[in-house]
Amino acid sequence: MASEDIAKLAESLAKTKVGGGQLSFKGQSLKLNTAEDAEEVIKQIEEFDGLEALRLEGNTVGVEAAKVIAKALEKKSELKRCHWSDMFTGRLRSEIPPALISLGDALIAAGAQLVELDLSDNAFGPDGVRGFEALLKSPACYTLQELKLNNCGMGIGGGKILATALKECHRKSSAQGRPLALKIFVAGRNRLENDGATALAEAFGIIGTLEEVHMPQNGINHPGITALAQAFAINPLLKVINLNDNTFTEKGAVAMAETLKALRQIEVINFGDCLVRSKGAVAIADAVKEGLHKLKELNLSFCEIKRDAALTVVEAIEDKTELEKLDLNGNCLGEEVCEQLHEILEGFNMASVLGSLSDDEGDEDDDEEEEEEDDEEEEEEEQQLKERGAEEQESLTPKKIIDSQASTPVPSPPVDVATFLAFPSPEKLLRLGPKCSVLIAQQTDTSDVEKVVATLLRISSVFKDEAPVKTAVHETTDALMKKAFGSATFNSDAFITNLLVHMGLLKSEEKIKTVPSLYGILMTLNHMVQQDYFPKSLAPVLSAFVTKPNRALDSCSFARHMLLQTLHQL
Repeated sequence: MASEDIAKLAESLAKTKVGGGQLSFKGQSLKLNTAEDAEEVIKQIEEFDGLEALRLEGNTVGVEAAKVIAKALEKKSELKRCHWSDMFTGRLRSEIPPALISLGDALIAAGAQLVELDLSDNAFGPDGVRGFEALLKSPACYTLQELKLNNCGMGIGGGKILATALKECHRKSSAQGRPLALKIFVAGRNRLENDGATALAEAFGIIGTLEEVHMPQNGINHPGITALAQAFAINPLLKVINLNDNTFTEKGAVAMAETLKALRQIEVINFGDCLVRSKGAVAIADAVKEGLHKLKELNLSFCEIKRDAALTVVEAIEDKTELEKLDLNGNCLGEEVCEQLHEILEGFNMASVLGSLSDDEGDEDDDEEEEEEDDEEEEEEEQQLKERGAEEQESLTPKKIIDSQASTPVPSPPVDVATFLAFPSPEKLLRLGPKCSVLIAQQTDTSDVEKVVATLLRISSVFKDEAPVKTAVHETTDALMKKAFGSATFNSDAFITNLLVHMGLLKSEEKIKTVPSLYGILMTLNHMVQQDYFPKSLAPVLSAFVTKPNRALDSCSFARHMLLQTLHQL
């Protein structure tokens, strides 16, 4: 390590905050690769008597550095809080599990009894969960109250590993007469989907002590929402439920509403952007009206709620004296109904609780169309469940939350390319058969850049980490893009420009509808850019736009990290 680097590190460490049993290196951008790099950090840790909290956020710790830091932690038995979010910036995904294993083993060896573990904003994926699996199952976590894993890219596989570890921790700790009493669980932006959420729901039902659950932006549909609702019903201390930006539909909303009727401590309900629609909103309003006297915040924004349902929601909060915020923005109300909501709340002397309605979608008099859309969506969801051999959910018990019975096999209707492209889903892509890649490439006019981009976005939208789907997406993408880039008339520059516009990374003079989630296309691009057919001249352009700050990219940090890492290695 160069002398100027050591001086710079020493200067940075001089800013280290110490107090209240806490040692903080937060936000110092330390690059700790080797044992030598970590010498000053280790010294601070070793000399700190009574260390109860260690903050390593906003730095980057390599495998070798993690080992020597871990060695220093082996003597810190009083450590209770590990604030270790965003501490692997720029690391290869393969580096993170061994680093976590070293740190976890040290905590176990020290005999620490953790209260809080925060590993948020570390893009470690499912493999990373393996890195702290042993720690979660150990006596060091029998006392755990707060587990924060926001934006880690765990996926379905990681969610299942995590759920198993939590159940094992509860089983072992219960045998010792001190059962795990987890209070706060945070796992937003992890693409847990239905299977991951259902696995965690089983763990939640066994634990039974949760007070806050934050699981926004996880691609969870009504089967997963229903499983969570049933688990929440046997966590009577719940105060905060944040499931923002998942997809309830009426079924999920009704299930959650039934659970809310059984909970007495609820203070915050965040179901914004969850597509509860009008029928779901009415069910939730009924639950609010029947109880929830401690409710402080209700968020039903951007849920496609219409006039009568919105009025029902407002009328339900009349006696909620603790309410501080009601968010109904981004629904389909119209100016007249917005004014009516204000008038009703003024009558309740609660006008101040209503949030802005500036993004209201206006009064859409198309109930019949909405019902048809609902029916189509429900039918499609049911078909997907049948195709996967989904099982009917029964009432939950703390011992076994989800007992299921195999559904009767139903013949799958045939799928063609047009059907898949109109309503893409992983199941439809797989049902196109082994020739799906050839069929889609043959039926796409690759001389038209717009059509190539649209087809690519539809294919990538169904991307999953599960092997069969991932392989199908990759093969179909390869066939399409090899044909496109192989054509002498195909304009590669126009393609990348058009793609960036539809991804919301490049502004357009025309009003273009951007894709709702960038995860699938980022993961697909990560594969594409490694192929021989991909023009290497496009890599710098892609890298420049993916590097720029963008809210849409922030919600897909794992996929973004993977793509940038690949582009850097080209």
